[in-house]
Amino acid sequence: MGVYVIAYDVGTTGLKTCLFEIDKTIKPITNAYGSYNLYMVENGGAEQDGDEWWNAMCTTTKEIFTKCDVTPDQIAGISFCSQMQALVLVDKDGNTVRRPMSYMDQRAKEELKKYMAYGIQIAGANLIPLLKSLVVTGAVSCSVKDPVYKYKWVENHEPENFKKAYKWLDVKDFLISRCTDKFTMTQDSAFATLLYDTRKGKEGWSKTVADIFKVNMNHLPEIIKSTDKVGGITAKAAEQLGLKEGTPVFGGGGDASLIGVGAGSGSVGDTHIYSGTSGWVGTVVDKQLVDTSAMIAAIVGADPNSFNYFAEMETAGKCLEWVRDHLCLDEIGMFIEKKNITEGTEKEYTSLYDYMSEVIDSVPAGAGGVIFTPWLHGNRCPFEDPNAAGMFFNINIDTGKSEMLRSVIEGVCYHQRWMLEQEGKKVKTSDTIRFVGGGALSSVTCQILADVTGKNIETVNRPQDVGAVGAAAVIGIGLGVIGDISDVKKFVPAVKTYKPNKANKAVYDKNFEVFKTLYKNNKEAFKALNG
Repeated sequence: MGVYVIAYDVGTTGLKTCLFEIDKTIKPITNAYGSYNLYMVENGGAEQDGDEWWNAMCTTTKEIFTKCDVTPDQIAGISFCSQMQALVLVDKDGNTVRRPMSYMDQRAKEELKKYMAYGIQIAGANLIPLLKSLVVTGAVSCSVKDPVYKYKWVENHEPENFKKAYKWLDVKDFLISRCTDKFTMTQDSAFATLLYDTRKGKEGWSKTVADIFKVNMNHLPEIIKSTDKVGGITAKAAEQLGLKEGTPVFGGGGDASLIGVGAGSGSVGDTHIYSGTSGWVGTVVDKQLVDTSAMIAAIVGADPNSFNYFAEMETAGKCLEWVRDHLCLDEIGMFIEKKNITEGTEKEYTSLYDYMSEVIDSVPAGAGGVIFTPWLHGNRCPFEDPNAAGMFFNINIDTGKSEMLRSVIEGVCYHQRWMLEQEGKKVKTSDTIRFVGGGALSSVTCQILADVTGKNIETVNRPQDVGAVGAAAVIGIGLGVIGDISDVKKFVPAVKTYKPNKANKAVYDKNFEVFKTLYKNNKEAFKALNG
């Protein structure tokens, strides 16, 4: 028998608590899900509530023990995989001084302009702070969504709240503080603030970069490794969670760090593609590099001996959710015939997504020439523009909802190919790619991705839970039952491989060339409408 661990996957709108047994594989036992709010406020703000995160964690932890025979005293450790680049300011008691600002928050436009977007610029960043940041951190804060601008926004707009702040934490680090009463931040989250010195022998908070933005160094917590034990669960937290006091709590990591680990894509040269609410392409590299023109950087991950060359898109699976709600479900209430496709038909569907996948599969590759741009909340790579938006391009009198539905999946895959090819200009991406996240649940999507990219696509068991698997893996490493990050692949085998269809690839190559022109051709129109 192996060891039992609990991994918390802390997403944008909900938290999944997963119980695993680590033996010859990282085996899922059971899970529970709790939701919370994402508060969209004026001027591009996006906030959450720390108490809602904690309550979801407590409720779901107790729930998993009602679903299995494992007991709290058998849990060898807990850890986290969470959303990143939030701003969580807490007081000395660990309570939030204001609602945490999500990674999606775009309010700090003036702060970005003041500290970076002025004077002589390269890729939207002033030359002097750009060069200083690149030397020290290997990256640069030049997106309005970067945490340091959120920090400065609070200082400028809410001085009373800012005065109450004792420490600056990220999402999982806040939850760790609730568990242990300790204020820490893992290396990957520290790097994500872009205030972290990545140079050999100098790893830690950089006063040089902090001074550029006039950040109070006392606000920055102790930095730890993802595999480090922070401490044991306090008596108060144990009672609220339904766990045993003293249960070890490990650092864990952000989703960008641990999803690749949980995908079994943690060795140098491995590439994975993730499609959840957002999406990305990540390749493990042995040295730091950056492509400022395409907004791609080699970021610090869970393994201190390597980096994740990381390209991100804001909305991936969110696009499918959007098309489900606004095209597949008739929100106006005008029907020729209204029926529930999940029941009463010759074929029973377990979900609307299954039915959507079947419809998508019935449409030929290329969606009848319709191209969708998946920029429903702006975009980061290979161009940074919060004004970019989605569109259906090349609709004609024969276009129906089925073609539009397929074009959405293809559009997400086109963008993933764009990021993959942009990464390929600096590093060698792997010939076989692990595809994970909710998008990988659909065999139709997996095949489209293989056809669009021309790569072999592998999937793993429960691809929607690989972040939690990554968090379980760092517990295993911390406990000594898994060797290191590169060994995790042995515990996460591939279950299916999709090979590209050459005929479909030819269709997609033509559409892809058009897809890449759509942002450039509409950039000024996006700015006029959304700027």
